[in-house]
Amino acid sequence: MNYLKYTQYAYLVAGALFLADGFIKLGDSTQNPYLSFAFGAAAVGMFFFRRKFAKKFEDRNKNQ
Repeated sequence: MNYLKYTQYAYLVAGALFLADGFIKLGDSTQNPYLSFAFGAAAVGMFFFRRKFAKKFEDRNKNQ
């Protein structure tokens, strides 16, 4: 279960990659960048959600 502490950072990396892809597509008028921005925002949101959930799980285990 120790690896779950580090999986939240995979969401942050994926979010950065999707946001970078969105900015690259923003300069090209033939491609639609909004889907990449949506996935990037969702991945960053998942990072914060997972971080909060992991902290809550850790605090619960300390109290037992």
